[in-house]
Amino acid sequence: MEKFVITKQLTGEYQFNLKTGNEEILLTGDGFSSKSNCRHVIETVQQHAAEEDKYDLRTTTNGKYFFTLEAANGQTIAVSKMYETEASRNNGIVFVKTLAPKAIIYDSTF
Repeated sequence: MEKFVITKQLTGEYQFNLKTGNEEILLTGDGFSSKSNCRHVIETVQQHAAEEDKYDLRTTTNGKYFFTLEAANGQTIAVSKMYETEASRNNGIVFVKTLAPKAIIYDSTF
């Protein structure tokens, strides 16, 4: 089952990962000062994942491909994993669009 997993970093900040049913991480958001902020961003991802204009396609200096997901104000709210090819990055976007809206939220900080 697809899920957003909330964790707490050693810095005390909260992070989430969107994971596939086989535990592959598709998307990461981190640096949230509170769990409620983290949950709010997850809900934003769920609401806007299907919107094409929220994705920013990027390439690293060493030729890896990734994307960011942006909020309505243009702020980056999540970053994808690194992909070897442009086509695999584009498939990653399709997965996020499909999986994020229906993914459950699992809080592992308890």
